[in-house]
Amino acid sequence: MDDSSILGYVDEDRRVEIEARVDELLAEMSLEEKAGQLTQENAGFLTGTDVGRSDTAEAIADGEVGSLLNVESVADARKFQEIAVEESPSGVPLLLALDVIHGYRTLFPMPLAEAAAWDPDLAERTADVAATEAAACGVHWTFAPGVDVTRDPRWGRILETSGEDTLLASEYARARVRGFQGDDLAADDSLLACAKHYAGYGASEAGREYNTVDISETTLRETHLPPFEAAVDEGVGTVMNAFNVHERVPVSGHEELIEGVLRDELGFAGFLISDWNSFGEMIVHGAAEDRAEAAETAITAGSEMDMVSGVYTDHLADLVREGRVPEERVDEAVRRILELKGALGLFEDPYRYFDEDRAEERVLTDDHRALAREAVAESQVLLENDGALPLDADDSVALVGTFADSQEDMMDMWDGDASAADVVTLRTALEERCDDVTYAPGYERDGTVSDAAREEAVAAAEDADVVVAAVGEPGEWGGEGASRAHLDLPGDQAALVDALAETGAPVAAVCFTSRPLIVPDVADTADAVLESWFPGTEAGPGVADVLLGERDPGGRLPVSVPVTEGQIPVYYDRLSTGRPVPDDVDLSEPPAGPEERFHARYVDIPNDPLYHFGHGESYADVTYADWSQSTEEIGFDESLAVSVTLENESHRAGTEVVQVYAHDRTGSRARPVKELVGYAKVRLDAGERREVSVEVHAGDLAFWTAEETWEAEPGEFDLSVGRSAGDVVFEGEFELVE
Repeated sequence: MDDSSILGYVDEDRRVEIEARVDELLAEMSLEEKAGQLTQENAGFLTGTDVGRSDTAEAIADGEVGSLLNVESVADARKFQEIAVEESPSGVPLLLALDVIHGYRTLFPMPLAEAAAWDPDLAERTADVAATEAAACGVHWTFAPGVDVTRDPRWGRILETSGEDTLLASEYARARVRGFQGDDLAADDSLLACAKHYAGYGASEAGREYNTVDISETTLRETHLPPFEAAVDEGVGTVMNAFNVHERVPVSGHEELIEGVLRDELGFAGFLISDWNSFGEMIVHGAAEDRAEAAETAITAGSEMDMVSGVYTDHLADLVREGRVPEERVDEAVRRILELKGALGLFEDPYRYFDEDRAEERVLTDDHRALAREAVAESQVLLENDGALPLDADDSVALVGTFADSQEDMMDMWDGDASAADVVTLRTALEERCDDVTYAPGYERDGTVSDAAREEAVAAAEDADVVVAAVGEPGEWGGEGASRAHLDLPGDQAALVDALAETGAPVAAVCFTSRPLIVPDVADTADAVLESWFPGTEAGPGVADVLLGERDPGGRLPVSVPVTEGQIPVYYDRLSTGRPVPDDVDLSEPPAGPEERFHARYVDIPNDPLYHFGHGESYADVTYADWSQSTEEIGFDESLAVSVTLENESHRAGTEVVQVYAHDRTGSRARPVKELVGYAKVRLDAGERREVSVEVHAGDLAFWTAEETWEAEPGEFDLSVGRSAGDVVFEGEFELVE
């Protein structure tokens, strides 16, 4: 690809045509029209911010709008496009955008759940379906994938991420860009992707939405930038600014971060869009005196499209006339947007995305539902199991919990154009497939448990062979603007699980959540705990497949789950400390004396999380044997293979995720105690024995050195292989040599 232009992805003949058309438009457009091309207006969904305009159609006709988001129907989309093409001065088509985060009409598990599958190829397939459906219904552009790395489950937008690990987040970023955009942006099943939020937004202080971020350059480089680099490498067309500051400069106006890093270092060739009103919010940050200065700061820093604040349409033309902003900079920004419109085929046919017959054929198909069901099953993480699962379809089942029968609570705020009416609940799925199911709601959506509801649920449990307790949080409690200070089950749900367990029936808790909740009490009480997340359209069938043992739970945690909020942030790739706790100290007890006290520890809880990153159980009994590594020394352009033999010693198929971690013993900067450098998800038939190898490349060992370069340093490394960051089976070592 020619990294100077996004048109490096377009064949030569079309590229020449698009460039000629863009040159022609730039020559004839007024400054006001150019500012319009850099402006996105809202056509539907509203937030609590007082921005946007009500005269959308008139503004489009005047050439003051280049893009719309949240158009509510194909008919409206066509109407707005007709105005742009037939009435505006230059006739430039609109880019129509929507937050297609994890599905359009067919809603897949939320992104964090898909990351729990440890299967980026599956995420590529679900993104491809989302693109196919959305593109058939008039959408050109999605504000996905979210590639933020986060270590704080209090943050509502953790559900949009791939969790706490940079390698996993980077692989999912690549997969989703491929899935959304495909090989040809002009294809009728392709959707322009947008990597967000650039950069560091996953580190919002205290997990509070829209809060400030204060991270070092090293943390930015090593933790938060790699997924953006991965998305850029895959050719992502657009990137979205974050709301936060970096080094106390709002990232929407951070020239070094945009022009210096994103464009010059990472080679990003598409265009950069603000998040909702983030240009205008520079004033509130105290980084711009007024809207004119906000517009000047944003365009000068390298941000191209303004989402809804209107500062460009109000001030950009005058800023150019006053000499505060060079017109060449405006032309550069407009060119990038026009080139992507051309790459999408909108110059050739601005109405190509509005085909009702195609929409009817491609939306919510049986194949799409089947993929959604597969994705749900693969995302299920079995946290605990003392034999309550899998269920026997012949057993009598007490199904307790409002969320087991709530279609809307299987979705979250990022539901695209999905309808709750299309969601299949767990109650429906189990009643279809089990001989004897008694359902009791148990609690209200906020977790309130009345005496009558408790009595009904307990009575159902007393008459059952097994209890399935569906617990969790309401769908609207996850996503943007949904930060939580306390991460326990809302209301009295935990006490209800206790009451169900007191009946003596085995209890399997199924958690429908937007984030990993802190449930040590449920883990102690229930005989099994299944993390089911917000699963989407095929929630019931996918979860039931796992509950009934028709599919092995395929998920592993993409985040560490704390014991209590006081541990946050708790993540596996932490730095070492000068005072680590000795191996022989029991952290479950208070320090016995000075020799146990003065270390990096708590006095009231262990340091370890409740569940480690990578944790997840299988119904099968899979053992590890015959560990080996191909070499004990590699050069800078070499790799080593880590091999283990897995054996499924049970009479049922099972899933294992072999995880390989490395630790750089000595570096120019302190290095994490371990970092994921590779993994392999393996399915084993009953009794199957198989050797599994994972390649570790020298490049996987690179970091942001004290010399401020991204490279690996020679030295000695520890290797560990296991089932999770906290469950190591084999250990080894190797040396990286020059």
